Amino acid sequence: MVDHLAARAGVLAEVVRGDLVESVHLGHLVVLDAAGSVLVSVGDPDAVIFPRSSLKPVQAVASLRCGFSVGEPGTPVADALLALACASHNGEPRHRGGVQAILDAVGLGVDALRNTPDLPYDAAAALAWQQAGHGPEAIAQNCSGKHAAMLAACVASGWDTATYLDPDHPLQRAVAVAVAELTGDVAPPHLTKDGCGAPLLSTSLRGLARAFSRLVTAPEGTPEARVARAMSAHPEMVGGVGRDVTAAMTAVSGLVCKDGAEGVYAGALPGGASFAFKVLDGAARPRPAILAAVLRAAGALDVAPGAAAAIDALGDVPVLGHGQRVGAVRVDLAQEAPAGAEGTTA
Repeated sequence: MVDHLAARAGVLAEVVRGDLVESVHLGHLVVLDAAGSVLVSVGDPDAVIFPRSSLKPVQAVASLRCGFSVGEPGTPVADALLALACASHNGEPRHRGGVQAILDAVGLGVDALRNTPDLPYDAAAALAWQQAGHGPEAIAQNCSGKHAAMLAACVASGWDTATYLDPDHPLQRAVAVAVAELTGDVAPPHLTKDGCGAPLLSTSLRGLARAFSRLVTAPEGTPEARVARAMSAHPEMVGGVGRDVTAAMTAVSGLVCKDGAEGVYAGALPGGASFAFKVLDGAARPRPAILAAVLRAAGALDVAPGAAAAIDALGDVPVLGHGQRVGAVRVDLAQEAPAGAEGTTA
């Protein structure tokens, strides 16, 4: 399976130092128009991957469908807290405070969280956390918003909260339904465990892009539309200070996107054009440069003409020598010819 995935990969980014290409990042990428047809592809647009945290917005849709709310039963969750449910957050005070607010609203303590204890993702937040006398804790780990939302959904539905990470738990079955529905993938998914301990389902790359398109084009008031609105309105809750996912959504009004571990990214523009990519070696370094290129290819400047400088800044990943710029990460999607022009299911 790994060899097959590598054999079908194309060049996503080149690392240029001086006048020499020093390293090359291979992978798979697809940009779809609003109708689901391929605008740009690299490698195999139907490659089957683990989407990692890029799947969190779909998991949040499932939590909403299962009753995720705060306060009195049925009380709509605030957009900032819903965005946090989709987050791989920095662990800043606002993120930890939001997780605590969700748990408090449903009468649970932090001990109900079953995600892997960790330090905050952001270095400055981690240092402040440790200086305050803390070590690795579930609430500080970047997936705690997702887990708090899952717990709140279990409380609303009257389900056991101790076993919410069991793949056969009603909540996780609802997640599987949402993944199949929004991706449109018809092949049975691979199932494993994500880094935070939650069940993780595979998707096709095209299916992952299609899911984000369905989020941004969903009718107003639906769980899908609520997730899209929350993420777009509160990008600071989805990532945090210094994060490219936050910078991208801040720059392009209405953009919904989500990073994932092992070199994954997915997103969609308000009109429904969408994208997904997987850096084959799992590296995070080229992701901002690739993200900037796919935003342009998907039509971000048609949506937000004033975002050109911000997108350029996002995609500017310097290569340093002795602290000075001696090169950059280079992405040229024009070198790749579109493939698989029809938006079929995987």
